[in-house]
Amino acid sequence: MARSLKKGPFIDGHLRVKVEGMNARNEKKVIKTWSRRSTILPEMIGHTIAVHNGRKFIPVYVTEHMIGHKLGEFAPTRTFKGHAVKAALERAAGVAGAPGVPAAGAAPAGGGAPAPKG
Repeated sequence: MARSLKKGPFIDGHLRVKVEGMNARNEKKVIKTWSRRSTILPEMIGHTIAVHNGRKFIPVYVTEHMIGHKLGEFAPTRTFKGHAVKAALERAAGVAGAPGVPAAGAAPAGGGAPAPKG
């Protein structure tokens, strides 16, 4: 559900203080945060914010196209490793002698000594 326009975008207070302080000092350091729910504001452009994904901090360099999005959108929490059904089918095809998979005890294709001419 969207946030009310009269309330404005949400950003955690501690993160806002850090960004404003770095802008005042004209610094560009990495800011570590666990606040995935904070909205990216125009004041954050050009800063690198390390967003925690539950395991490690993912560095996010903020550009103008990210304004209005949440920090958590740029630090995925899950690692996609493929579809299990597709992997099982490929494995079964490899055992049955799919093209490109040498059979057990067979010589490698294109290898060995050349055939004698004659």
